[in-house]
Amino acid sequence: MEYDVLKNSIRIVLQVYDKEIQPEAVFETTLGADSIDMAQIFKLVEDELDIKLKDIDLESIVTVDDAYRAILKAEEKQ
Repeated sequence: MEYDVLKNSIRIVLQVYDKEIQPEAVFETTLGADSIDMAQIFKLVEDELDIKLKDIDLESIVTVDDAYRAILKAEEKQ
């Protein structure tokens, strides 16, 4: 469920196709995301999953898989 929410948030913010959103996809180069895009993606994830991602260091998130693991870790802490 978390991965689907993340994937949908990426699709909405970056306006990319599903096939482009792979675990190994790099936000900056593969998907064309900047820091504002990343903040918007995580805001959508927070709203959809009703969690807080305040401890996530956006600069440490490079790939879609990194983002997914960070979301799971944040959920564990709550």
